[in-house]
Amino acid sequence: MQILARATRARLPRRGRLRLAALCLTAAACAAPAGLARSAAGHVGPASGSLVLPDLGDAAAAALSPTAERRLGDRIMRSIRRDPALIDDPLLLEYVESLWQSLLRAGRQRGDIGTELDAAHAWEAFLVRDRSVNAFALPGGYIGVHLGLVAMTATSDELASVLAHELAHVTQRHIARMIGQQAQMSWVSVASLLLGVLAASSNPAAAQAMIAGGQAVAIQNQLNFSRDMEREADRVGFGVLMEGGFDPAGMAGMFEQLAQASRLNDDGSFPYLRTHPLTTERIGEARARLGTSGWAGTARRHNEVLATRHALMAARARVLADVRQAALQSAMRLSVRPDAEPLSQLAAHYTRAVALQRGGLHDDAAAALQSARQAARLLPTPASEAAERILILTEAEGLLAARRADDAMALLSRQVGAPRVGMNAASRPERMLLAEAALQASEAPAALLEAAASRLELGLADRPQDASAWALLARAWTRLGHPVRAVRAEAEAAAALGDLPGAIDRVEGAQRRFRQPDAGDTIELSAMLARARGWQRQLQEDLRER
Repeated sequence: MQILARATRARLPRRGRLRLAALCLTAAACAAPAGLARSAAGHVGPASGSLVLPDLGDAAAAALSPTAERRLGDRIMRSIRRDPALIDDPLLLEYVESLWQSLLRAGRQRGDIGTELDAAHAWEAFLVRDRSVNAFALPGGYIGVHLGLVAMTATSDELASVLAHELAHVTQRHIARMIGQQAQMSWVSVASLLLGVLAASSNPAAAQAMIAGGQAVAIQNQLNFSRDMEREADRVGFGVLMEGGFDPAGMAGMFEQLAQASRLNDDGSFPYLRTHPLTTERIGEARARLGTSGWAGTARRHNEVLATRHALMAARARVLADVRQAALQSAMRLSVRPDAEPLSQLAAHYTRAVALQRGGLHDDAAAALQSARQAARLLPTPASEAAERILILTEAEGLLAARRADDAMALLSRQVGAPRVGMNAASRPERMLLAEAALQASEAPAALLEAAASRLELGLADRPQDASAWALLARAWTRLGHPVRAVRAEAEAAAALGDLPGAIDRVEGAQRRFRQPDAGDTIELSAMLARARGWQRQLQEDLRER
């Protein structure tokens, strides 16, 4: 617990540090005192084979039903979504979600995700801007992934192995089981942890002592139980990883990388290791599951497209995870060896391009992207096309950042739907960039804005908690002269960010502002009022549960 608090304070601005620390610690205490916040790539523990835990008479069902666990997760997420440490990067999120969805399908096929659990949980992955190698499970099927984890993994299989481990924590109901084991200690844990977070603003040393003192007994009592959970999550995660089509050697490879990283850099940067002791026994078990061929003899299932996507997204994560100016300058000056493999050259040029964009050097970034394209052409055709899509979207981001919306729109319009690069206006990164380009364009025709709004609405049907899309939709409706629709979208954006009082205020303001609406606006206002009543009920439930 002290290690997590120290790592969090070291990597976030002060306000963000305290808020995120409070959220992590509150989640730990409410869902599993002394347990949830200790899991870095598996917040809560292991499961055997593909067996689903019995629903009748077990501690998990008695302590927390799947529906109640989802409600708890929703409460935590409403607070987390407001934290500036959360990052909505469409390209990175799309990549992590693609791995996550493959694992979810595998979990359903194996029977790990039963009908009741599947319907009750959110199954949502989100990104945290943090350099530490970390991931964690929250109640309700929410999985947080630190950018540092994406950055340090060498392959998609390694990243997927961590996600599979986290998924096993959720499917085996470890959070509920921990609450069943430690229910009588939860309020003591909550009080000590929150007091420690508040004290951190003035006296970090005293805060650590307070947290440690309040948690010592709970941690000791739970230690053996959590270790059993971790072993269980390793076993179940391994099966999900295989069923999802990933190389099962990825899990052993991930452990090996983490063990090596901890030996080379013992400065508190790897909480996954510290909260999940990677003993020779645990690494040995991961190797043993590979079969008689062992780790060294296992043939990796090489997927050129996935390898290319991972190399680019790991490079992107390295830049976005570290906001320090020194780190940005270092990425801008990254050297590219001319004799390196094409994929390594591509990743290095892309790292420079993203860093230069973040530094506002857009012409230099464009040149780096052109160099990346030259390296991508040396890859096999499917991998080259996958790289080209990412490079085009990154170029469009740079054009928008440089306030060259017309050029960005022209670029995207030429490429969207082109089979050569696999771009699709229905994909979230394309959808968001097209909408932003249309909104920034100096004289965008109404038809273009309407098309952007329509695409955003289609995406929101699948992702109703997409605050960024709601915000873009609000701007689109404002430009199109539909103020009631714009206010409704603003309210939905506020609610998606967890600001329920702000969402309700917007609806009440619309009622006062539009006293004589036409027929269409009357429908919108009615829908807003219905949503506001739901948000008010949610606020009341939160108050009762507190």
